[in-house]
Amino acid sequence: MSDDVKEWREVAKVADVPENDVIQVQLGETCIALFNLDGRHYATSGICTHAHALLAQGYVQDDTIECPLHQGVFHIPTGRAMAAPVTKDLQTYEVKVDGERILIRLP
Repeated sequence: MSDDVKEWREVAKVADVPENDVIQVQLGETCIALFNLDGRHYATSGICTHAHALLAQGYVQDDTIECPLHQGVFHIPTGRAMAAPVTKDLQTYEVKVDGERILIRLP
């Protein structure tokens, strides 16, 4: 698959995502959690796989996000479920920064 501009969608500006924090963005019907970890940007599904809580309301620590509802923990770069009660990994998305724009490629 080619890496052309049409496949990437702008979701935010770099300044919109505070360092070591998360914001929620929406691409059509898809809720996405957009992270800035020490200047590196990551995107995962914005909904916890356990109980449908919004991860943008969760707690970022190092490279993990803790769900605000039942404190399940996910590894942000990989989406891997790390601590009960979560057992199902998060969907992750490719992210690239183009100048001040943050772009995501949906599968």
